[in-house]
Amino acid sequence: MGKTLRNLALAALAIGLAAPAAITGQSKKQSDDAAVIRNLDIFNSIYKELNTFYVDTLDAKQTITTAINSMLDNIDPYTEYIPAEDQDDFMVISTGEYGGIGSYIMTRHDSTGVCISEPYEGSPAAKAGLKPGDRIVAIDGDTATKWKDGQVSKRLKGQANTQLKLTVVRPYVSDSVKTFTITREKIKVNPVPYYGVTHGNLGYINITTYNEHTAEQVKAAVEALQHNPAVKCLVLDLRGNGGGLVDEAVKMIGFFVPKGTEVLQTKGRNTLNFKSYKTTEDPIAPTMPLVVMVDGGSASASEITAGALQDLDRAVVVGSRSFGKGLVQQTRQLPFDGMLKVTVAKYYIPSGRLIQEIDYSHRNADGEAQRIPDSLTTVYHTAHGREVRDGGGITPDIKVTYPELNRLVYNIVRDNWAFDFATKYAAEHASIAPAAEFAVTDTIFNEFKRFIDPKRFNYDKVCEQGLSQLKKVAEAEGYMTDSTKAEFAKLEKLLKHNLDHDLDNNRKSISQLLSGEILKRYYYQRGVIENSLNTDEALDKTEAMISKPGEYEHLLNLDAKTKTKAKAPAKRAAGKKRNGK
Repeated sequence: MGKTLRNLALAALAIGLAAPAAITGQSKKQSDDAAVIRNLDIFNSIYKELNTFYVDTLDAKQTITTAINSMLDNIDPYTEYIPAEDQDDFMVISTGEYGGIGSYIMTRHDSTGVCISEPYEGSPAAKAGLKPGDRIVAIDGDTATKWKDGQVSKRLKGQANTQLKLTVVRPYVSDSVKTFTITREKIKVNPVPYYGVTHGNLGYINITTYNEHTAEQVKAAVEALQHNPAVKCLVLDLRGNGGGLVDEAVKMIGFFVPKGTEVLQTKGRNTLNFKSYKTTEDPIAPTMPLVVMVDGGSASASEITAGALQDLDRAVVVGSRSFGKGLVQQTRQLPFDGMLKVTVAKYYIPSGRLIQEIDYSHRNADGEAQRIPDSLTTVYHTAHGREVRDGGGITPDIKVTYPELNRLVYNIVRDNWAFDFATKYAAEHASIAPAAEFAVTDTIFNEFKRFIDPKRFNYDKVCEQGLSQLKKVAEAEGYMTDSTKAEFAKLEKLLKHNLDHDLDNNRKSISQLLSGEILKRYYYQRGVIENSLNTDEALDKTEAMISKPGEYEHLLNLDAKTKTKAKAPAKRAAGKKRNGK
């Protein structure tokens, strides 16, 4: 009897202790709900007052959309409102399919309207004869010279097997006005524009996005390359790949690791957002040496692929540090056919690390989200005990430093000088050398230099600007004596910019731009990629690594006697606490 009474007393004490916590939790939720209702009421009242008394008529749709976007911008850049009229573009990214003519378009900065940027190979646009540089002036008889690219895109898209009439002005030809009748088709965006053998024994696969066709296209490429006896190593090029569908990344990883391997976990605010991703099929290339190439443009699903294969010690990662996006989005339907793409979870790769670089839950006094400094990142371990870190993308095993473009080269791209020159070159040359052999010769480069009009070519002359600023400082601080002025005069002569000299000084970067623009007019994106492999430092380093006996195994610690597994639960908890979730 005494024991029963003691148990009842302990139970009552436990209930008494739990009750305040429950009441506190319930009270906080009620307080939060009340705050939401109160603030929505304030917002509603403000809009009603503006709509009634503001001096000019308000555009209701624009005003409310601005308010929505401002709210979402303060959360993270991936949570966004997608109204019904913008959902076609969102679905194209996910499915890789749409009805249209199959071409990139762009709005020119020189106010000459929208032009064809690059038709897809084999698309209705390409088959009809549209070329890069064609300026769109009318669609189905409607003048389009003042339209933006969004409006043009909507008119070019439509149901497969429907027709449109497109009128363009083609530069650098005598018969410049051309009209095409084009039948729209179901366009499938090819996520693998090129694969082949390069550098003697590397089976190279270029992957540009993760849509519904990515895994099947990569699988076909892997199987084809495996049947080539020359291939000793597979290379997945994810540079510039901004990601897409997570499931496609998991399928792709499954081509190289055992069936049932956990490659990803997602964790949100509640248990509903927890999910474990495991491979579901037997691998097709379980042992062939594997390299994954990344750079600062590799994000999301690309980082899942590279990070999981690195953590599992299945691939050597080559390149520069990836973007650092470890957040998962989900779409939610809204009234009036709207859609909300909302961040619901963070993802963790096999070692347990989170690679998110920016902590959007903590901002400075200016409201800017904070990057996680390298000094605060945590060490994790791969399957074979190698050290890797969280908090800042995927750090390659073999690093490649890519040169930064200076202002001169940037302006050549921004103001379409390379694009327009390539359009002119293609109009004057019916054919060029095969894609793999083409090179920008002295003749081509000198033609480009003559093509640039110095009166219209503007670029930031950093030396001259810096010298001008230094003169102002010297005058303000009282150092501008006669002797100082004389020295400044000498410097001005020495640092005077010469366009011809600057173009020659940047010939390597400019030649790469020109080569890409010219090649796409003859061989489309496939040719551009094939040609670029000739001067790819990351592939050069990959070839050197594969050629050195034992180097691949050494980098992945494959000869380790004891395979150390990461202490995932403890590390995950630490990462979770640091990110305030």
